[in-house]
Amino acid sequence: MLTTPSLRACPTRAAYTFHDHAPQESSFEAALLQGLSEPVKSIPFRFLYDAAGSALFEKICEQPEYYPTRTEMRILEREAPAIAQLAGPGAQLVELGSGAGQKIKLLLDAMADPAAYISVEISRAALLDAASRLADERPDLDIHAVWADYSAPFALPLSPEAGRVVGFFPGSSIGNFEPDQAREFLALWARRLGPDADMIVGVDLVKPAEILERAYDDSAGVTAAFSLNVLRRANRELGADFDPDGFQHEARYRPASGAVEIHLVSRRSQRVQIAGRTFVFSAGERLHIENSHKYDLEGFAALAQEAGFVWHTAWTDPQRWFSVHYLRTPGAR
Repeated sequence: MLTTPSLRACPTRAAYTFHDHAPQESSFEAALLQGLSEPVKSIPFRFLYDAAGSALFEKICEQPEYYPTRTEMRILEREAPAIAQLAGPGAQLVELGSGAGQKIKLLLDAMADPAAYISVEISRAALLDAASRLADERPDLDIHAVWADYSAPFALPLSPEAGRVVGFFPGSSIGNFEPDQAREFLALWARRLGPDADMIVGVDLVKPAEILERAYDDSAGVTAAFSLNVLRRANRELGADFDPDGFQHEARYRPASGAVEIHLVSRRSQRVQIAGRTFVFSAGERLHIENSHKYDLEGFAALAQEAGFVWHTAWTDPQRWFSVHYLRTPGAR
């Protein structure tokens, strides 16, 4: 069932439309208690991104070892004209998880008279900040800020009179899903975008383990601080008594699963109190917090086609470390 948003002008300007779907945030406490009760303890990766975590992630993107952001930006800078030609004039761009909104500007600048930009983001503050800045830069553009969970049902503010709908899911965020989940997610968006639509997806590629592990465990320790922040968040928000110094960040690439698996490893035997419950960690026990799946070009193309898209093309950097895929729904012209 699709939710109906309340439409409000932005509190500070009327240059974009705010669609309030009031996404329900998952309970951090419930997810943490459940995850720590499992035989293999875990914390869902989405809880890494509170305000402090998001700020640390921006710093991760600046680290010399972390190649995905700058490599994808270079691909988009080089291929934006080709992407714009495929999208055609009057396109309606739908970005999922827009964040700071830097990558979409490369596409908007290259496109011929884009009809609209629709930003879908679960962080209300990030959504309004990015939409406001883009409205200042592009007063001619019809901008829609959609506060929603992009994996939940909601109505997109699309115009039937405008050109092709083009989804944009950058940053290799698709890699945070397990492959079956990624297939389901793409299938959802193949249906949601409609029969005459395209989708652009950033996908990190398989590469040597030492490159991947350095990217997720930089020498400055920023990624480690990002991972450990989820324990500090539990202490701040839930009154837990994690000792972050009692855990060590670990990132290991597992070729069998095709993923970088990220854990916090207990340095010693210890007990943690949360919401009146006690959880015991043995020395060396791993607390799973994130996977980042890597694909080869053929593997992701096959997954996209199983999800209902027609794979069109992909662009990579000279080292073939990262890729940007252009997909079409079967009814696309």
